[in-house]
Amino acid sequence: MNKPLRRIAIFCGLLVLALLIRDNWLQYAQADKLRTDPDNRRVAIERYASPRGDIIVDGNPITGSVETKAGDYKYKRTYKNGPMWAPVTGYSSQAFGGTQLEKINDGILTGNDDRLFFRNTLDMITGKPKQGGNVVTTLNAAAQKAAYNGLKAQGGKGAAVAIEPSTGKILALASYPSYDPSSFSGDRNSDSAAWQKLQKKIDPTDPTLNRALRETYPPGSTFKVVTAAAALENGLYSSADQKTDSPLPWVMPGTQTELKNEGNLPCQNATMREALRVSCNTVFGKIGADLGKDKMLDEAKKFGFDAEQFVPVRANASVFSKEMNQSQTALSSIGQFNTAATPLQMAMVASAVANDGKLMKPYMVDELQSSNLDPIEKTEPQELSRPLSAQNAQILQSMMETVVKSGTGTKALIDGATVGGKTGTAQHG
Repeated sequence: MNKPLRRIAIFCGLLVLALLIRDNWLQYAQADKLRTDPDNRRVAIERYASPRGDIIVDGNPITGSVETKAGDYKYKRTYKNGPMWAPVTGYSSQAFGGTQLEKINDGILTGNDDRLFFRNTLDMITGKPKQGGNVVTTLNAAAQKAAYNGLKAQGGKGAAVAIEPSTGKILALASYPSYDPSSFSGDRNSDSAAWQKLQKKIDPTDPTLNRALRETYPPGSTFKVVTAAAALENGLYSSADQKTDSPLPWVMPGTQTELKNEGNLPCQNATMREALRVSCNTVFGKIGADLGKDKMLDEAKKFGFDAEQFVPVRANASVFSKEMNQSQTALSSIGQFNTAATPLQMAMVASAVANDGKLMKPYMVDELQSSNLDPIEKTEPQELSRPLSAQNAQILQSMMETVVKSGTGTKALIDGATVGGKTGTAQHG
């Protein structure tokens, strides 16, 4: 080969090598970046080319998919009783993305999860269209309906959470006001108006806010359950019926301010049972001050305070302050000062007491399934902590039963059932 031909051959070889390097760079190193590029419509078109898998409650789907009448995307998401289930499902929208279970389990629902590779390969061989898998929840439809309708009848803003104490399964998770995710599941041209109406600047009630998981409130007197647990666990008092050292009036340490009770209550040296029954601020405020912030903080953390929870949707961390003086500790111990809790958190407190002191990790996804209902992943109950001993939990159970039988919580009485509880109000602001 003469010199000019050799140079041309080397140059062509270098061009081929450069092409191979570039091709491999795009195929492997840049694959994820290109796949997630917002300008890459092929990925989005493929994503909506087949019906999405379903979110299941009590064996029945609470979601669905319908064919769209226009645009590149063939299917869009639908929801049954959307406002009731929105705090559980979140939304999946062609224009506005996804949230909550819809987003967390997107790979399963679209059929793109790596764990569905074998199922997808079989379907491809047999000529079946690609299908998404299902998300089976722990929710109970009757409990959810009761929670949502109760909040709706009450009006205003609120949330409700019910947990199975022995497992941590979330049976109800409702938030009000709510929204219908179906109203903006399509493309931007058709659904922008519905989306804008839900924004907080337009609707101050902020209906898309999941108040059960993402909003913290002063727990008020419901926090006295945690304070009573701390008193029992630290040996300050050993029984529900032991007289407490609780003068009346009681001036908070380091101040000249009396801690007031709500009315003329029999709180002077009251037993913890009586103090919880009528909700004595002075008794539980003094317990908190006597124990000190470190012991109170330790007990609050055992119940889940100061840590985010993942159910698997993220729940905001509830707050019990680390830095406080004695009077601030007293206020925090009756659910005031900086103490703040999600409704999920206070359901966790009640469930730990009901479960003889064992706090189970809350969760609302029982199982992930392939399109032919084969199990992919199963959630097993998991112990989160032991906030109090079985003996002390049973003492606290009896105290909470007294609250419902003859105290501030008599509206919670149910014929034929043993009910324990604690009412609570708080100044907010």
